[in-house]
Amino acid sequence: MSQSFTDFVPVQRFQPTVAASPDGTQVAYSSNLAGQYHLWIVPAAGGQPRALTDDPDLAVRAMAWHPDGDRLVFMADRDGDEQYQLFEVDAKGGEPRPLTEAAARQHVLADDPFGPDGDVLVYAANDRDPGVQDVLVRRGDEVRRLESEPGAMLFPAEVSPDGRWLGVTVFRSNTDSDVAVADLRADTLSLTVLTPHEGAAQHLAGPWLDDSSGLYVRTDVGREFIGLSRQRLDGSTAVPVEQPDWDVEHVAASRPPGVRDGAALDGGVLAWSVNASGRSVLNVRVGREPARQIALPSGEIDALALTADGATAIVLVNTATRPSDILAVDLVSDGVGTGGGTGTWRYLTDSRPPALADLDPVAPELVAYPTHDGRDIPAWLYRPRGAGPFPVVVSVHGGPEAQERPIWAYAGLYQYLLANGIGVLAPNVRGSTGYGATYQRLIHRDWGGAELGDLDHAARWLRGLDGLRGSEDLDWVDADRLAVYGGSFGGFAALSCLSRLPEHWSAGVSIVGPSNLITLVRSVPPTWRPLMAAWVGDPDEDAELLAERSPLTYADAIVAPLFVIQGAKDPRVAKAESDQMVERLRGRGVEVRYDVYEDEGHGFTRRENEIRALTDVGGFLVEHLVGDRGGSG
Repeated sequence: MSQSFTDFVPVQRFQPTVAASPDGTQVAYSSNLAGQYHLWIVPAAGGQPRALTDDPDLAVRAMAWHPDGDRLVFMADRDGDEQYQLFEVDAKGGEPRPLTEAAARQHVLADDPFGPDGDVLVYAANDRDPGVQDVLVRRGDEVRRLESEPGAMLFPAEVSPDGRWLGVTVFRSNTDSDVAVADLRADTLSLTVLTPHEGAAQHLAGPWLDDSSGLYVRTDVGREFIGLSRQRLDGSTAVPVEQPDWDVEHVAASRPPGVRDGAALDGGVLAWSVNASGRSVLNVRVGREPARQIALPSGEIDALALTADGATAIVLVNTATRPSDILAVDLVSDGVGTGGGTGTWRYLTDSRPPALADLDPVAPELVAYPTHDGRDIPAWLYRPRGAGPFPVVVSVHGGPEAQERPIWAYAGLYQYLLANGIGVLAPNVRGSTGYGATYQRLIHRDWGGAELGDLDHAARWLRGLDGLRGSEDLDWVDADRLAVYGGSFGGFAALSCLSRLPEHWSAGVSIVGPSNLITLVRSVPPTWRPLMAAWVGDPDEDAELLAERSPLTYADAIVAPLFVIQGAKDPRVAKAESDQMVERLRGRGVEVRYDVYEDEGHGFTRRENEIRALTDVGGFLVEHLVGDRGGSG
């Protein structure tokens, strides 16, 4: 083929955050259009975007408008080090002003960090103790603190409409959390837990009810999936709002002036998205009218916000056939909530790469394959156009408590591989989110265990071994040309596959992938360390198990060519994780390419680095899977 990887790279990529100005006329977001994730604003009616930051080293991760509409606060780090600092910048432009100064510490903005009058700014920080994440409430020069303790991280959500209460998520693990509130008028800040429970259950704080009597909570208590409920401050039982057989993933509410009925949003709008088999479905309820679904491009909603009047939803949507872009969705004027209409929408950004001018991208098929314990593993299967036979890359997502979705993945890598005659199987092995709490918890203290069996069976299914294919039409797959690819946990999985299932693979790619679970657990960020024993294992008490599950233990079994990419400033997976694996392989003469990015952390913040790295990955996979045989197999 004549197209290069850069032809598939979106014009820009986004951080998963959007914010509407108080008057609803402007939308703020973070884009790497200029090479780094800068803060941008664009008119909600459509028009020319404008950058508010331009520091090439400063990556903007989240932002919020001040209630006066004249300025914004944002959270940013440098070179991917995840040591977030807070800044303020005027909406008209100018030099950002730092709001926090504690070096080598994390400062995390609340979901909606301002009080209703803008006099209070709320954020989390580990400035008091590197291993503990507190909540800080800043009013002028006064800063008050809500202290946490090891084993529980505090994430502030929103201040109530009356300015008195702060909603907080008390996070203990990916499957165990509570919602609590703090009285901001009290002499001493303290938490009152609204969702006490036994065992593991998720409770995630959302927006407030209009009369400040309670707030929306996303929770899976007593069920497999995360639903949406209303939780009152008086301790009464939560009232279900939406309880689908899938996860509610985002929720936003408008609070128009004069609307103060907490039982139902009489004049307001409630919007939420549901993850249905990996595809996001946007739901909207206007006042007391029945909820309606809004037809959007089929893919994943990465961020959702409402204008204050509830007339417009701002949605960041990523699909398998068009990369992430921001949409403005009209929720009211076409009759949503009054008997008609499904919500008209328009793009505010255009990130389409050059390849889409003359290429019909491939949409994936949702499939399932059997695994070792009788479960069916959901997966997205991308088939190249033509007869084949074609090689296939098994792509393993990070997390591991995350989910492969039908999106423009890895800056267009999937579509580039497809155009070169390489298929992709992207499974959601056990531990993935989106398939219920039980399925998600299966990964806890079992990294490199049963999920490796899921990947073994993915390869066996593709290769037609042991009768696993059944009636599926996979004759187009070349059983002798498989590769494995992944980043973060996916990188760990790729290394596990290459070292413990070497018979399946012709090549592999690991991006910031751990190779030794013992050293990983000991080197993660301080705020994570109290959580690691329940998530992965204790480096002392479980040393034997962690060693048994570590790819480094089986490094001598790796024979397939390997490409390793590492960020030198990665705070989650230290560079030593990749160093030790590469050293072992090079000592045996195994073909291994090792690229270290000195100005990156856990992933890529600089556009040029991401393009270079994924261009090299695409070239490596094409070389080892297709070679001189051409894209048709």
